[in-house]
Amino acid sequence: MTDKDAVSKRIQELREQINYHNYLYYVLDSPEISDEAYDALFRELKELEEKYPEFITPDSPTQRVGFKPLDKFETVTHAVPMLSLENAMKESELVEFKNRICKLLGVDDVEYVAEPKIDGLAVELVYENGSFVRGSTRGDGYTGEDVTLNLKTIRSIPLTLFGPPKAPPVPSRIDVRGEVYMDIKDFEILNKEREKNGEPPFANPRNAAAGSLRQLDPNITATRPLKIFCYGVGLVQGHTFKTQWEVLQTLKKWGLRVNHRIKRCNNIGEVIEFCRNFQEIRDTLPYETDGVVIKVDDLEKQRILGEKTRAPRWAIAYKFPSEEAMTRLLDIEVQVGRTGALTPVAILEPVNVGGVTVRRATLHNQDEIERKDIRIGDMVIVKRAGDVIPEVVRVVKEKRKGTEKPFKMVERCPVCGSKVYKLPDESIFRCLNVRCPAQIKGSIVHFASKGAMDIDGLGEKIVSLFVDKGFLRDITDIYRLKDKAEELEKLEGFGKKSVSNLLNAIENSKNPTLPRFLYALGIRHVGEHMAHILAENFGSLEKIKSASLEELTAIPGIGEKVAHSIYHYFRNPENLKLIDDLFKLGVRVVEEPKEEERPLEGKTFVFTGALESMTRSESSERVKELGGKVSNSVSKNTDFVVVGENPGSKYEKARKLGVRILSEEEFVRLLEQGRV
Repeated sequence: MTDKDAVSKRIQELREQINYHNYLYYVLDSPEISDEAYDALFRELKELEEKYPEFITPDSPTQRVGFKPLDKFETVTHAVPMLSLENAMKESELVEFKNRICKLLGVDDVEYVAEPKIDGLAVELVYENGSFVRGSTRGDGYTGEDVTLNLKTIRSIPLTLFGPPKAPPVPSRIDVRGEVYMDIKDFEILNKEREKNGEPPFANPRNAAAGSLRQLDPNITATRPLKIFCYGVGLVQGHTFKTQWEVLQTLKKWGLRVNHRIKRCNNIGEVIEFCRNFQEIRDTLPYETDGVVIKVDDLEKQRILGEKTRAPRWAIAYKFPSEEAMTRLLDIEVQVGRTGALTPVAILEPVNVGGVTVRRATLHNQDEIERKDIRIGDMVIVKRAGDVIPEVVRVVKEKRKGTEKPFKMVERCPVCGSKVYKLPDESIFRCLNVRCPAQIKGSIVHFASKGAMDIDGLGEKIVSLFVDKGFLRDITDIYRLKDKAEELEKLEGFGKKSVSNLLNAIENSKNPTLPRFLYALGIRHVGEHMAHILAENFGSLEKIKSASLEELTAIPGIGEKVAHSIYHYFRNPENLKLIDDLFKLGVRVVEEPKEEERPLEGKTFVFTGALESMTRSESSERVKELGGKVSNSVSKNTDFVVVGENPGSKYEKARKLGVRILSEEEFVRLLEQGRV
């Protein structure tokens, strides 16, 4: 063995020892060696790598820090969407959740996994052949920000996964989901340091974790005491799981940090008992938690249940009661949104709720104000609904003095003066003037937002200024601002550089994808997820514009209300003119190129059981590439059910409905030849 061979072997030994001790310290919280002994190992490794830089690898423990600051975060597309969860605020809603899924599955109850809901920032970690290669924030569920270098600085995230003999073989690829957070004690220490340095303190541990992870300089993130709990997986290639419990136990074996307070529950009664017990110890925990996540344990049952528009049917988040505070309601203002909806807003004496100073809170609508008997001058109880949006929950009537004034919705829009209307099927009042400045401002802010056209620099304050000054009358005027560059440069706070940056951002926004453009239009009930559904099913703007109500409602995830909104939007001449004007101004929707051969066009596939030749994700992707669609449930509209080893209930349902059943061999032949 040469000297270099010996060095290489020693470096590998040191890395394995350091990774093992990192796992004991940061994941299991049970170190076997002293800090001095660990430091000695780390120093030896660092010195050897400095002397022999050819042996440095990206997954070495020394490569967690020392990266140069970034100019911006790049965008990452999640291979499997990171959907949000529906909430349950009462135990009765957990029972309703159980009843819904059991009805769909045709069973009395199922097994669940209950997991603490950590109040942090959701991330995805991508491992290829056991090495951490990319990490991103959840973002909008479809795309997030690439924060790989920042995540590398978190010691509880392994750069390399354990394999045999300590753990099962590592998959060729696995996307691990987790929550990055900060312990309460570490948060308090960080805030004291910030105050000493004259920096503003963070409002709460969640904000501290999010702010720390989204630093452009990874070396700043490295100084922040961030941790992670892993709770699930997205895309997995080269390994098959049967249950959520197995997922969590295997993640631990591979060296990933999983909350030890998880529990497997045999029925919904055990779930409710877990939630009660966990709520009792909530204040004794070192981290902030706002509830419990409940998931159906059987992954095949999860696939059968599928997803709704933005959330899976097989999981729910049970939210603990939020922190509340009492304060005085000084006044009620009326805000006008981009759709013309008038929303009453409570103006409050400032009060601290859950670490955040609250000055305003939603009152929802006139009906809600009357139901709660809320009056101007009342002492009220305020909470942060879902620990996010401040809300007035009730009045402290025993503190009334008789001088409080009832609220009555304004008869005219507070922004444009137009008469307001309450539509028969709605509980809200609306300003129907499409030229209302508030609606114009709201629609422009939405159009320019990150999930839409992503025009950096065109935020709420700038839009408000430009509308007030007459530079913007509708969204098409955004693309006419280049003709007013000299006038913009004369505005206070602007100059050639800032105007040039804004105009460049506007120019760069002219080629949106179809989902982004649809979302930017601000069609009622069409959020980012619905825009993706429309784009995926129709493929072009022209097809969406001409779609009938029947064609829209035939798509899974699009209900009658949403379909009507889309249908009528594209039959409004003003909306069509708006789109045409945008195109005349240079906007071009970027559509995915069509495959020359799409032999499975219009065909719907359902998979059940494990395939030997490919994973579920790979088989689904092959079907989509050839123009087909993949569904999670069998119906009369299903064309093929592909049956692998140990098929589930979908197989029996397909037989009863007379749906064509394919063996794995027949399915592979279909992919290769375009026919069975």
